[in-house]
Amino acid sequence: MKQFGTVLYEAKQRVATITLNRPEQFNAINESMPEDIANAFHHANEDNSVHVIILTGAGRGFCGGYDLKAFAEKPGTNPGIQDMPWDPMLDYRFMHQCTQNFMSIWRCNKPVIARVHGDAVAGGSDIALCSDIIIMNESARIGYPPSRVWGCPTTAMWVYRLGAEKAKRMLFTGDLISGKEAEKIGLIYQATPLDQLDETVHQLVERIQGVPKNQLMMMKLMINQAYENMGLANTQTIATLFDGITRHSPEGVWFKQRAEDAGFKQAIAERDSGDPILGSKN
Repeated sequence: MKQFGTVLYEAKQRVATITLNRPEQFNAINESMPEDIANAFHHANEDNSVHVIILTGAGRGFCGGYDLKAFAEKPGTNPGIQDMPWDPMLDYRFMHQCTQNFMSIWRCNKPVIARVHGDAVAGGSDIALCSDIIIMNESARIGYPPSRVWGCPTTAMWVYRLGAEKAKRMLFTGDLISGKEAEKIGLIYQATPLDQLDETVHQLVERIQGVPKNQLMMMKLMINQAYENMGLANTQTIATLFDGITRHSPEGVWFKQRAEDAGFKQAIAERDSGDPILGSKN
């Protein structure tokens, strides 16, 4: 067992398991986690014993997104929020690096199977959707609620997995959907009852792990290149810029202030209630 900050790494019998490890915080993303993820996947890439990787989370959830206690509730500025007037390129530099760290999952030469036993929310869905194949607890939830206010999915994987119409349905509403529904609309590969999740993941991993590493690498690169040719990098550039704008729009400033005043859970409840966004000028 190795530890890369907030991420654990273990390898045996051709399989590496990479675990997001902030269970008390629902594996929420702090400032160091994106780079910790990238470091773990770089290690897996260089580990010649490994043919396939399982990505999961410690505790009861996969990942609850960026740590809003640190980024939204805590008063003052931080890497995700600036005083006005804000510098969009300073914001872009920080979020672009986070996105590239998440994309280390996508760009890893080895297949990555996401084992999603609990909710994958907001930035947590970004992490899961960078995986090659997702197997999910049918009762767990996935979605991007910050698309209502205070976020834009910087990896843009929603559109590449769902197509335009279904991606718009998810991001216009910010709804969380169950693993069962996620499988139905084609967002993930398979949903299964929680007590069958490990066996389902194991069966797929066992089938993959006997394939030569060079064959797996070629298949992954070939498929990924099709998406790169569609303009994935360009889409992520504008998504990352928009993400910064959402946090500094009038509504974004309201959300930050509301989180400071009432706590981020209350601010989220009001944002996601379906009522008109408080503080909105639109």
